Amino acid sequence: MSRLDAMILRLRAQRTSIEFAVREIADAPGVIIEFGLGKGRSYDHLREHFPRRDIFVFDRFIDAYPDCVPPPGRLLLGEFQDTAALALTRFRGAAILVHADIGNGDRQSSHDLAARLCPLWTVMMRAEAVLLSDQPIAGENLSALELPSPARGVYFAYRRTSRAEAGAPSRTIAAAPLTAANR
Repeated sequence: MSRLDAMILRLRAQRTSIEFAVREIADAPGVIIEFGLGKGRSYDHLREHFPRRDIFVFDRFIDAYPDCVPPPGRLLLGEFQDTAALALTRFRGAAILVHADIGNGDRQSSHDLAARLCPLWTVMMRAEAVLLSDQPIAGENLSALELPSPARGVYFAYRRTSRAEAGAPSRTIAAAPLTAANR
């Protein structure tokens, strides 16, 4: 498959997966957390489908279209594992959806990164929350969901199955910047 065909397939799978999640979490409370802003296309799609939800985005740097950059206090910059670890208290049990688009073109390093981040994601998730990922994941308290075609096998979906790590019930998350005071 050419790189162009692979990109088209991945983008169709990503859109299908996000629209699947829209139906799965429509009436459930919680924030949305995205790992990997990139150009901001999936963030833009999420905010179109969830205009009244708080969406927080993690990335290493800003490379998005200007109209697809989250507002101040909603973008956490730095290495994923570092910023996610610092944000655990703030987001513990708050996310109804985690969208992880973290692939970097190197299959093994992308898979390894997802494996390192998965325990942090599950702590951020409410019970019954959905995790969408461009990487397959094996994690405690996650059960695989079957995505519709064309996402099947290209994108992956999981449901948080236990409250053991999910923390307190959903709460409103302030949009304040991440500082030492709220880490």
